[in-house]
Amino acid sequence: MNKIKLIFLNLVILFSFSLNVNSKPVPASFADLAEKLMPSVVNISTTTTVVTNTNPFPFQFPPGSPFEDMFKEFGTPQERQSAALGSGFIIDEKGIVVTNNHVIQDADDIIVRVNGDQEFKAKVLGADPLMDIAVLQLETDEKFIPVAFGDSDKARIGDWVLAIGNPFGLGGTVTAGIISARNRSIGLSRYEDFIQTDASINSGNSGGPLFDMEGNVIGINTAILGRNGSIGIGFSIPSNSAQIVIKQLIEFGETKRGWLGVRIQDVTKEIAEVEKLDKARGALVASVAENSPSEKAGIQAGDIILEFNGEKINQMKELPAIVARTEVGKKVEVKIWREKKEIIKNVILGRLETSDDFKISKNQETEKQNNEEIIESLRIAVRPLTKEDIKNRKLPNQLTGVVITKIANNSPVVNSIELNSIIIEAQKKKIRSADDLRDITKEVLNSNQKTILFAIYNNKNQRRYIGVKLD
Repeated sequence: MNKIKLIFLNLVILFSFSLNVNSKPVPASFADLAEKLMPSVVNISTTTTVVTNTNPFPFQFPPGSPFEDMFKEFGTPQERQSAALGSGFIIDEKGIVVTNNHVIQDADDIIVRVNGDQEFKAKVLGADPLMDIAVLQLETDEKFIPVAFGDSDKARIGDWVLAIGNPFGLGGTVTAGIISARNRSIGLSRYEDFIQTDASINSGNSGGPLFDMEGNVIGINTAILGRNGSIGIGFSIPSNSAQIVIKQLIEFGETKRGWLGVRIQDVTKEIAEVEKLDKARGALVASVAENSPSEKAGIQAGDIILEFNGEKINQMKELPAIVARTEVGKKVEVKIWREKKEIIKNVILGRLETSDDFKISKNQETEKQNNEEIIESLRIAVRPLTKEDIKNRKLPNQLTGVVITKIANNSPVVNSIELNSIIIEAQKKKIRSADDLRDITKEVLNSNQKTILFAIYNNKNQRRYIGVKLD
């Protein structure tokens, strides 16, 4: 009996020792680390000129009236300055700063504050809307304290992290938390592989660094979930992905991403069964672009890409990111599944930014942005509903409304309405333009009710009524 007790005691001691060896100690304080890193984190403020037309008449024409279009050109253009705040961090002693593209996009002036009291003008060295990264150069000869990038691939769920930034304009704010999840995709940009953290991140933290306990940057804080502030769900661009883009922006002022030239979709269980694939994995080629690297290599519609340049493709969404970070002009092996067997194709990658696919999608995106209007009271951007939208989404032919293209993190609709939803009514009144939506929202705000009833078509093209409390 004593022998059994002795063996049990030894096992308990061995197990406890194993836990102590493999686990990292909980930090007693973040003070020393924060003090070391604060001089390298900057606050960014921008000003942008916004032009709007004011109504020259003391009355409004009814929506859809023939006089509406006739007299709208008589509006007087009014310019006003719009300010925005964000964060960033210094990566070179000469004053090179990394931030989010959406922090500085379309800005007329960029002011960067270092150490809370030094202010410098900055110019944009390069920006990448697809990954939401921008690189700035401070216009000064002073020397600064840079921070180093860490290896985001080594970051584990449960690791401690530190976020420093400029939330709500309160510069030099430090928050701590852990890595909550990896490889998150939330539909904000084309290339998403976010680190999720519960370190408190709020409006104004965008572009700021996420540090590991060694003081290395493992992420760029980019987005949050929550209507009025942090609810413990924040997202950061992993440093390993970001560094590739940052290096290109500094060297070339633009990105040079690999291009395969295929349109892809998910491999479902049903497709895997038909194709006699062991399980649902890889990326199904829906079509191949003419004169693309894929077409030249013999890749065909219906092929399933299982592996690219030695990296396995478990889910369709992984392929674009892997291709994009691969060197342009490189010859890579692509393992595909065709006619119930694996074959290998050798592809020489093209450059995404010079491809016809990219030019077409960029022109379409620019066209959408040019038609966008900001509804400030709702903190959303909308564009007109087009005949093409109605056709593609199989909606009623006579439908009118506006499509939501952007939703701010502090918008009153952020938790109830999704991007690309179509607002067709507000307070049971038809929406034909952004002005209709703006006017009705203004009426509600001036009333005692403060709640607005929307009729929308959501992303699944289902008609829904949504009540939203305005603030």
